[in-house]
Amino acid sequence: MYANKLSGNVDIINGLNHYIGMKTLHTEDFVEFTVLPYIVSFFAFFSVLVAMVLYLRKWLVTLSALFVLFGIIAMVDFWRWEYDYGHNLNPNAAIIVPGMAYQPPLIGYKKLLNFGAFSVPDTGGWIFIGVGVLLLTAVIFEFKKRKSHEKKV
Repeated sequence: MYANKLSGNVDIINGLNHYIGMKTLHTEDFVEFTVLPYIVSFFAFFSVLVAMVLYLRKWLVTLSALFVLFGIIAMVDFWRWEYDYGHNLNPNAAIIVPGMAYQPPLIGYKKLLNFGAFSVPDTGGWIFIGVGVLLLTAVIFEFKKRKSHEKKV
């Protein structure tokens, strides 16, 4: 998955998932692929603005809070999508296991019948995690700097 499209062996995955009744995957079915490039651009622009122009603690905290909120919303949205994808199966599927759901893991590994589903962040995900760590580090640094300045005064 990229910020704006699905890629890779999507047709093969759709073919395999068809047998257990899962919906097919198509880029145009995801509103997220339309808005995510703008969200990423917003965070890039806002980060540069905070670093270069608006270097004030309140803007750094605002940026960090928005970034964490976005991360939480994105994970909840992705989990919700996976839940729907793995639970709302075609009742006329070729393979039906009563009571079985095929929700892929949000992060990690899960065995689904004789298949293993593995989900980890790729390059873009690790970049977002790295940015989050850097923002958290900057916020902690700013608050420690403020505390030490208050002690001196």
